[in-house]
Amino acid sequence: MPLFPILDRKIRVALVGCGRISKNHLEALGRHQARAELVAVCDNRPEALKDAMAQTGVPGFESLEALLAGSDADLVVLATPSGLHAQQAITAARAGRHVLSEKPMATKFEEGQAMVRACRDAGVKLFVVKQNRLNATVQLVKQALDQGRFGRIFMSTVNVFWTRPQSYYDAARWRGRWDMDGGAFMNQASHYVDLLDWLVGPVDNVHAYTATLDRDIEAEDTGVMSLRLRHGGLASINVTMLTYPQNLEGSITVLGEKGTVKIGGTAVNKIEHWAFDTPHPDDERVKNASYETTSVYGFGHAAYYDNVIQTLRGEAHAQVDGYEGLRSLELLVACYRSARDGQRVGLPLVF
Repeated sequence: MPLFPILDRKIRVALVGCGRISKNHLEALGRHQARAELVAVCDNRPEALKDAMAQTGVPGFESLEALLAGSDADLVVLATPSGLHAQQAITAARAGRHVLSEKPMATKFEEGQAMVRACRDAGVKLFVVKQNRLNATVQLVKQALDQGRFGRIFMSTVNVFWTRPQSYYDAARWRGRWDMDGGAFMNQASHYVDLLDWLVGPVDNVHAYTATLDRDIEAEDTGVMSLRLRHGGLASINVTMLTYPQNLEGSITVLGEKGTVKIGGTAVNKIEHWAFDTPHPDDERVKNASYETTSVYGFGHAAYYDNVIQTLRGEAHAQVDGYEGLRSLELLVACYRSARDGQRVGLPLVF
């Protein structure tokens, strides 16, 4: 049986995938050295594995199977191409290890469901990274919504106007592929799809258009999604990876009966507008919530790991588990189904 809760020692963590996002995980773990430790890294690219071993000083493995056989990790972190997450999570769960998956948890809804079932059946925890929920800016909006300060929500809009040059896709063969990655919605904007659903959802139905306008990839580089929310309000998500000459905006705007808020910047890192009909002590916190960032990933990984560690120690419940991860995956799949078939798609999905 997997060990839970883990109380008498540090939680042992293995990182699978040593690419673009791995440094965020290593930095986050470094902030929790009193309660967690990295014990192994894994990558099937020799140079990437060599660099990760040199950086961390821990043993390296060329495959997940070798890592599971050769390390005593409690938690396996999947920072691999999205299309690999499902099978890797199932393999780790069957070996009695807890699983933390980067976004999106899978590229197909049924594979996400299989991950949840495998972890449930094995008695292990499944975590899905949604670190943008923990940004100070986003947390203030969530609290205002929970306090009912907006009144009725009329319209919510998400814009992700970033750029990914062709060289980005060419640098890794899995990028932009339907089976391994998906496109601008599934990869780059998945955190923003999650934020919309988490803040003002759930979503009732979706109508979407996608296009591959300028990048040589299978999936879309640009897309628009119109949504009707269960509470009756409307929403839209507008995404492109073709912004000239650099990332311009990652924003969410919420327009309500009694309040209007926009979090902008390149990655929801600046509160650009904050207006409510009734003052509240949180209004003072707005002044210090914005921050500068050189990365669209933000600084939420460390806070996310704090919750993961507390959960594995039996001190908290997972803020984003596998079931929560399925919500945004279902919305993404509905978006792609709508764009493919040219029709409105209702939620929950029917297979």
